[in-house]
Amino acid sequence: MRTDDQLVIITGMSGAGKTKALQTFEDLGYFCVDNLPTALMGKFTELLRTSSEINQVAVVLDLRSAESSQAVVQTLLEIAKRHDEREAVLFLDADTEKLVSRYEESRRDHPLARNGRVVDGIEKERQLLKSVRANASWVIDTTDLKPQDLKAKIIARFEQRDFPRFHVELMSFGFKYGLPLDADMTFDVRFLANPYYLPKLRDQTGKDQPVYDYVMQQDSAEEFFTKALDLLEFELPRIRQSSKASETIAIGCTGGQHRSVAMTERFASHLRKLGYVVNVTHRDIERHKGA
Repeated sequence: MRTDDQLVIITGMSGAGKTKALQTFEDLGYFCVDNLPTALMGKFTELLRTSSEINQVAVVLDLRSAESSQAVVQTLLEIAKRHDEREAVLFLDADTEKLVSRYEESRRDHPLARNGRVVDGIEKERQLLKSVRANASWVIDTTDLKPQDLKAKIIARFEQRDFPRFHVELMSFGFKYGLPLDADMTFDVRFLANPYYLPKLRDQTGKDQPVYDYVMQQDSAEEFFTKALDLLEFELPRIRQSSKASETIAIGCTGGQHRSVAMTERFASHLRKLGYVVNVTHRDIERHKGA
């Protein structure tokens, strides 16, 4: 593998948080694979060595069947004992009482005790993975961790400094075409005077300077921007601290062509000056059926 490669093997006790861990690595920009068959591990590592596009990979290898348990343990031990700085074995653990409680909440059988007691499967798995845990690069006990706490721990250790983990998605839209399904918060700017009713502005959009100026020169626009920005400056740092990967903010007017576009552009410019990574989408700008 190249010097900038990173292969993270996620393993550990069933119910200890491996799914949440894998989702966190995906948010960090890693190529993620869940439950990779042990027999393919060698070929997968070779792919990582030769690929020019994939160099950050997270793979879940765990004991999902008694038949394959020895092969999985052997593979995990081989990786852990190589002590390659470009590879890491992340072992997630939790005490038995907590794992039993999580299984009771999910109403699932333990993979190593399909027809028996959950606690028996847990103890069998713990014994099988004992040597892997002892050789793991990093062990996280999730007994008393909330999902966001686990995510924060992983991010603190594996986040690439040049990877913009948290970003803001800004979207303009037209209410006449429906609310965006993925919006975390929505603002309505239909109270502003509508450029659509001015013939010279009707066919332009909020990205054109005459429309932008018409919208922003309104007293109500300035007051709205100031109040909404105050809210965002309060909320966004706290959302980022919660280990959320992104926040989608939707700004709507009637048709999504004039007012919402102009306001979205202004928010984007200001948030970027505050240091946020901002992506802008104007969902309905091309419909040109009024704003």
